[in-house]
Amino acid sequence: MNGVTGRMGYRQHLVRSILAIRERGGLPLPGGDVIWPEPVLVGRDDSKLRAIAERHHLTEWTTSLDKALADSGTEVYFDAQATPVRADALRAAIAAGKHVYAEKPLASTLADALDLVRLARAAGVRGGVVADKLFLPGMLKLKRLADGGFFGRILSVRGEFGYWVFDGRWQAAQRPSWNYRSESGGGIVLDMFPHWRYLLEALAGPVRSVYATAATHIPVRRDESGNDFRVTADDAAYAIFELDGGAVAQVNSSWAVRVNRDELAEFQVDGTEGSAVAGLHRCRAQHIGTTPRPVWDPDNPVTQQFRSQWLEVPDNGEFGNCFLAQWALFLSSVVTGSPCDQDLLTGARGVQLGEIGLASWQQQRRLEVPDLEV
Repeated sequence: MNGVTGRMGYRQHLVRSILAIRERGGLPLPGGDVIWPEPVLVGRDDSKLRAIAERHHLTEWTTSLDKALADSGTEVYFDAQATPVRADALRAAIAAGKHVYAEKPLASTLADALDLVRLARAAGVRGGVVADKLFLPGMLKLKRLADGGFFGRILSVRGEFGYWVFDGRWQAAQRPSWNYRSESGGGIVLDMFPHWRYLLEALAGPVRSVYATAATHIPVRRDESGNDFRVTADDAAYAIFELDGGAVAQVNSSWAVRVNRDELAEFQVDGTEGSAVAGLHRCRAQHIGTTPRPVWDPDNPVTQQFRSQWLEVPDNGEFGNCFLAQWALFLSSVVTGSPCDQDLLTGARGVQLGEIGLASWQQQRRLEVPDLEV
């Protein structure tokens, strides 16, 4: 597990996924066998790795990726490093015969991402890319409605994501400074468009074109050492995606917006038969049979309580950690040979949408999203 000293690598992937699986006694398989993950921690700082290992009673850690990959006992390589160094590390892991699982974006460029797809296929190893948003309770409920035909013909999707990230000068920033340096793989388009691609495709259909504009709203920030730096990456993006079947998606992504909604991310799907809006946890729906009849009246105050006219979609089950859920699927696919839906090609398609989104911004025009051929 490379990159476990970072926030996401440590909290979500190590503690709340791999260690959580171990605390439950392993990952049971249908035939009665149990998968027991044994993590080897990899990173650049030996003291941080040692502290994490001792805190969680782990015995294996190293600052040498080559040493970790040379160990025939390790079967899976996971990467949660900064984006610019990910592709080379994944290449080394594939060359060592390891199955690979990676945070998104899979690579900094589409060319690198497709190269990883080809290398993994040639080596006969499995590959997966994190798609955590698919496994959030709110999105699972939204997909349940879509799969059940609740929406009828889907007309549109509207997404709002983001929050105010402090610039570090008078309150500490909630995100690392490299997120705001394009030379370090930062930028909200490359970070979030891969998420929007797999979400939109799961809910409404393949993305066929994009028109995007982005911005750097906060031009100067302060890094972890207390030094001011000029932001070189986009911190907000506003995009229109055209989908198969005629649906249109509008998604705003911003690290420079104050939240006036129930959750940090919300998606509304509107269809001929019904609509639903979901966040990370909640999902509310309104069927055509219960849709009220609003009347535009600029002369009088609104008396309808629009939010109260929506019904809560029930859980109808238990939802666990979204990262753990996908780890379980990937580890099962490695052991049993079952399909891995969020594979390296899916990751490459996410990188493709990020690249096309940036190109659309630079060229200020709508661009087609062609099918990927490998």
